[in-house]
Amino acid sequence: QVQLVESGGGLVQAGGSLRLSCAASGRRFSTYRVGWFRQVSGKERERVATIDWSSTWTYYADSVKGRFTISRDNAKNTAYLQMNSLKPEDTATYYCAADEYGGSSADEYDYWGQGTQVTVSS
Repeated sequence: QVQLVESGGGLVQAGGSLRLSCAASGRRFSTYRVGWFRQVSGKERERVATIDWSSTWTYYADSVKGRFTISRDNAKNTAYLQMNSLKPEDTATYYCAADEYGGSSADEYDYWGQGTQVTVSS
């Protein structure tokens, strides 16, 4: 069993930075892949980034590549999403998710946080 809690969202100006945190409970978290997703009302949940359990590899959506960085600290049971050069189109509710073999689709992740709102003003 894994429980996830996101934090760090807020209102920022375009071009600014924000770091989201995902605090996890459960011993198995350190063996799971972590994904960050975002969702705008009325649209499907979109994968932003994924990191494997050992931080050996990462994946980024083209829309955020070069601007966002996913990382994790298994000793702290925490994952992060560093967001730089934010754009208004990054505005969304951001969720962290975890699963042993999570990939591109939201339904591949069994554990989810409640989300944190990120709003980027122009």
